[in-house]
Amino acid sequence: QAHLVESGGGSVEPGDSLRLSCTASGRSFSTYAMGWFRQTPGKEREFVAAIDWSSRRAEYTDSVRGRFTISKDNGKNTLYLQMNSLKPEDTALYYCAAARMPYGLGTRRGVDFGSWGQGTQVTVSS
Repeated sequence: QAHLVESGGGSVEPGDSLRLSCTASGRSFSTYAMGWFRQTPGKEREFVAAIDWSSRRAEYTDSVRGRFTISKDNGKNTLYLQMNSLKPEDTALYYCAAARMPYGLGTRRGVDFGSWGQGTQVTVSS
């Protein structure tokens, strides 16, 4: 059974940076697209970023494009989300996810991801 564990969240001030990590165990995700989603209380889970299986293509939601960078280290079976210029509206519980099928191009749809972590909290406030 695949297992994803996020880390790197915390409480920071506006303009600060954080790097989230998602370490996978149970199987290799080197041939799987992966993504980051976030959720705040009372709201639906929101797509943040995704990367295709080969790490050649990434996509972002408009609100984070240019500030966040998604990357994947297949040797470490780890997914990252570098978050710069953080804003209060970035406050959320961040989840990583792995696609259901291998060799995917990356997707914004949560239903296309079959493995999820438990989440790591990011709080941005002054």
